[in-house]
This record gives sequence, C-alpha cells and structure tokens, in this order.
Amino acid sequence: MLPGDSVDDSRLPVIGLGVAIVAISFGAILVRFSSAPSAVAAFYRVLFTTLPLLPVAVWKYREELRQLRRTDLLFATLSGVALALHFASWFESLEWTSVAASVTLVQSQPIFVAIGAWLLLRERVTSRMVLGILVAVCGIVAMSFGDLLGGVLVGPNPLLGNGLALFGALMAAGYVLAGRSLRQRVSLIPYVVVVYSVCTAWLLVIALLQGGSLVGYPPREWLIFLGLAVGPGLLGHTVINWALAHLESSVVSVSLLGEPVGATFLAVVVLAETPTLYTLLGGLVVLSGIVLTAFDREQSTTPE
Repeated sequence: MLPGDSVDDSRLPVIGLGVAIVAISFGAILVRFSSAPSAVAAFYRVLFTTLPLLPVAVWKYREELRQLRRTDLLFATLSGVALALHFASWFESLEWTSVAASVTLVQSQPIFVAIGAWLLLRERVTSRMVLGILVAVCGIVAMSFGDLLGGVLVGPNPLLGNGLALFGALMAAGYVLAGRSLRQRVSLIPYVVVVYSVCTAWLLVIALLQGGSLVGYPPREWLIFLGLAVGPGLLGHTVINWALAHLESSVVSVSLLGEPVGATFLAVVVLAETPTLYTLLGGLVVLSGIVLTAFDREQSTTPE
C-alpha cells in the first residue's frame, strides 16, 4: 500500500475492533484443541501475551512504571488475581459444557460489573439496568437447567461447566472494577504488562497446585499456546483495550457480544458441536439482557 493510500485514522478503531472480535472468537476453539491441562494452557496464553509487551513497557514507559504508587500496585494485584481466576475457570468450563454456553455465559460480565459498581462504588442503577439484569438471569437459568430438563446435553457436565463460566464472568467483572481507576491514570502497555504479570504468576501457582506439567508437550501444543497469545491475546483483548480509548464503551461492550456468535459458529463448523435449543434461546435472552444493561449503564455514568 502506498503512503497516500493509508486507511483513514477515524476508521482504524472500528477496523481494529472488528479484527479483535474475530480473534477472540477463536479462543474457545483453540482451548478445545489443546490436550494440556486448562490451567497450563491459560498460563502460557497470558505468559506469551505478556513477553512481547514487556521490553516495550520497560524501554518506553520506564518512568511511568517507576511512578506507580502503592495503591496502584495493590489494585493492579487485585486485578491480576481476578483475571487469573477468570482464565482458569473459563478454560476449565470448556472441558464440561458446550462452546456456545461457555462463551455466552462468560460474556455476562457487564451484568456483574453493573452490580459491583452499585454495591462497591455506589453508582446509580436505573430501572432499565435492573430489567436487563433480570432478563439476563432468566436466560442464564434457561441455559443452565433447560438442557437438563430436556435430557439433551452437550458436554460431560454442563451444569458444572456453566457454573465455572459464570464464575469466570464474575472474576472478569472484578478485573474490570479493580483496574478501572488504574487504567485511567496509566497508559495501555504498562497497565497490561503489570496486570498480566500478576495474572501469569497466579496462573503458574494454580497450574502447579493442580499438578500440571509445564514441559514435555508436542509442537502442536506449543503452537496452540502461541495461537492463544497472538490471536485472542494480542490481536484480541489488547486491541480492544486500545479501541476503548477511541470508541464509546457501550459500542465496544455490545461488539464483544459478537464473540459468542462467532465462537458458536466456529464450534459448529470446526468441532461439529451443535448447541441445543435451550442454549440458543437462553443465549439470545442473556445477550439481550447484556445489551440493555450495558447501554443504560453507559448513559447513567456519562457526565452531563
């Protein structure tokens, strides 16, 4: 491409967001392809995401890292621990339930963010946000128990897998809430490196406590670990964090709902895993509740 043919800067965040949604949609599929313990896969996913960013943070943002206060490091630690528990529980959930259910439920984190912001930060909760939360809860119940009642199951233990995915969503909300004030003061790269470093350390502890081996895997597994880092990690969530500085958070939040759609489609095509009717209908209800909550929360927290 010639210099004069470059893409308009105003379109770059939108293009970047689209690429990121496609990238994170492959995350669940890559986890399913891996035969390594879920905590080990999560550890290498975050480690390989952090390593390329570390020299950039040290070289370009050294002074900003030095100026971090004790409270900043405390919230970074809390955020990193929550992120580690999010990855560990979500990766494990994919062992027990369908891709469609796991990815949809783990994306319900805006519901928990709204509840946590109300309980911890005393942010205002509107009637529409309450409606969105209730709608999402109804969808979660339908997804979690509908298949059990219908007797058609996708996965060895869907109830356990769905519960782990919900716990992953709760921890993702903790990651967002703990890191929100820090992210407003710290640039993207140093923020990601500090939080991801804490996350990597905790995932290492979890993997070792579960007895997982860190070595001895065939080349195929290392390619999967690398793919998880480059795809959902660098091209996915890191680009999404960058896009948040250029787009409204409600647009980004709703765009993230493309992950369950993309992951479900890929699961059908690549894994021949067809979601049940309860999963599809319940998933649509959950996504509707998230849209209601995310949009109204954006409006209620925007200064007039």
